[in-house]
Amino acid sequence: MLPLPSASAFQHHFLGLCNLADWIGSNEEWFRYADAPDDGYIVRAREQAEYAIRKVGLDIGAQRAAFDGGSIPDFGSLFSFGESSAEPNAIQQAAALDTPLDAPVAIIESETGSGKTEAALWRFARMYGKGLVDGMYFALPTRAAAVQIHGRVERFVAKLFPEGQRPPVVLAVPGYQDDNPASAAVAIPDYPQGYDTHADDEKPWASESPKRFLAAQIAVGTVDQAMLGALKVRNAHLRSSSLARNLLVVDEVHASDVYMGVVLQRLLDAHTGAGGYALLMSATLGSAARERWLRSDANGTGDMPSMDAAIDTPYPAVSTAAGVGAAGENGQDKAVDISATPEMGNFEDVARRALVAARAGAKVLVVRNTVGYAVNTQQRVEELAGEDTERLFAVNGIPTLHHGRFAAGDRRLLDRRVEALLGKGKDTRAAGGVIVVGTQTLEQSLDIDADLLITDLCPVDVLLQRIGRLHRHRHRWDDRPVGYTTPKCIVLTPPNGDLAPLLQRTPNANGLGEHGGVYVDLRILEATRRLIDEYPQWRIPEMNRVLVERATHPAALGAIAQEMGEQWQEHAISIKGEQIADVMAGGSAVIQFDKAFFADNGAVVFPGNEESIRTRLGDERVEIAFDPP
Repeated sequence: MLPLPSASAFQHHFLGLCNLADWIGSNEEWFRYADAPDDGYIVRAREQAEYAIRKVGLDIGAQRAAFDGGSIPDFGSLFSFGESSAEPNAIQQAAALDTPLDAPVAIIESETGSGKTEAALWRFARMYGKGLVDGMYFALPTRAAAVQIHGRVERFVAKLFPEGQRPPVVLAVPGYQDDNPASAAVAIPDYPQGYDTHADDEKPWASESPKRFLAAQIAVGTVDQAMLGALKVRNAHLRSSSLARNLLVVDEVHASDVYMGVVLQRLLDAHTGAGGYALLMSATLGSAARERWLRSDANGTGDMPSMDAAIDTPYPAVSTAAGVGAAGENGQDKAVDISATPEMGNFEDVARRALVAARAGAKVLVVRNTVGYAVNTQQRVEELAGEDTERLFAVNGIPTLHHGRFAAGDRRLLDRRVEALLGKGKDTRAAGGVIVVGTQTLEQSLDIDADLLITDLCPVDVLLQRIGRLHRHRHRWDDRPVGYTTPKCIVLTPPNGDLAPLLQRTPNANGLGEHGGVYVDLRILEATRRLIDEYPQWRIPEMNRVLVERATHPAALGAIAQEMGEQWQEHAISIKGEQIADVMAGGSAVIQFDKAFFADNGAVVFPGNEESIRTRLGDERVEIAFDPP
């Protein structure tokens, strides 16, 4: 018998498999407790083990055998709706057919609304058909985004897998598990030896605990759940080892901060190092980030193309370590009229602008950077609207706004109502103009279409994401109101467009929060403001590269600091220091998969208190003890 490999990475993944086996073996309905010696127990236990790994979805032999000769349905069969026949566009063709399926990491870059989700799903289907992966974990930046995509993945799985061998699509978001009925599970013969059927809450086994989410064959959840497989927290090895057999899809990778970027990079290294595959997607990825993900450089210190070279890089594109492959046009081009106005703190004027447009029949999206500014805007809109409540976004007759502080159930109601008013439904246009006020929760995953966007100043990649909600369904509607047949974006800036007051680390009333709030690098905001002034019309996706690189490339940011003077240079140094600190914090929190877990010198040590690591990632819930209860 050959000895087990001694490589450090193998030790880590073996620990994860042991952890997974312990979870399965501890199920008392599958493995009944024996209170006396029983010579026949091992025989029954082995039979139960075979059943259990089929039930969990680890043994998919029968499922693969159900595919005729390993063939999979074509694109049209997987994504057609009603009587219309779907054909892959350029980015979908490039992702699933033109880019090698065995590339450990691939990156899809394409404009918002161009079908990146379908491109990822089709690539997964082809990889599954080739035997490269067993399943998929689709990771999104927010819980709301995961809930939105979950239904689309369920419909895809129903078309890909034959009936009787169809895996459940686990919604890997704590608190939302009611969306995972047991009826969706793969049909497996009854328990051997007369054991009862497993009916723990009538849900798939992997959905019963967040610790087991990544053991699912198909799951949709937040990127946080996947990142916990790379952090020094309990059950991390269970997560990373379970994930190793599946395709890891990460959407909106540009949304990660420096700390999360370090964690995600470590996860990707461990995942691809174990033979796994990853697919990253973004509408607005800068060259610095793209090189980091492809070159396995969490610090972003690898070879950086010049700004001119970065701007000349093809877009849309699918990239691997071998290079960037142009994908061609997707038929999603649009020209957006964009302008800036110094009204960030003038809620009444913002509300008045929105009402004028809504009364003209326009669908108006107002995106503020903070909840406080969104609430103030909504209050002014309601005051100015008076009895004209038909123009107000409302749920169950109650005027409201959209942000991330609502309870999970209310968020679902909000999301459904937003899509009902601004989505593809045939009654959408007939309902007339409406104003939807919210925060960043409106910029991702919701399939909505606005005639006018009013938004706070934000980094250009985020701004492009928000603009993706403008005229998103433009081929569907030919009856937009007069004055809004061309997509329009109004960007709200501080007084006189001056960001200098934000250089002081003191609370301010500019709507960006202390030191820029969530957007701390003021150089990027200044670069974005300049692009708005320089280009009164943004042609998308033609200009995506030049816009993103001129506001995010290190050379562009360095030039702004030099031009603006000493305070801005000090700000640049401060930002660099914060980034270094985040890299160091991330480095100390992630698992060193290249170091032996059982080394004599204790090379891999888990902290006694892991709460700060989980909280930094944003995974933990807040627990409040009331007295009296």
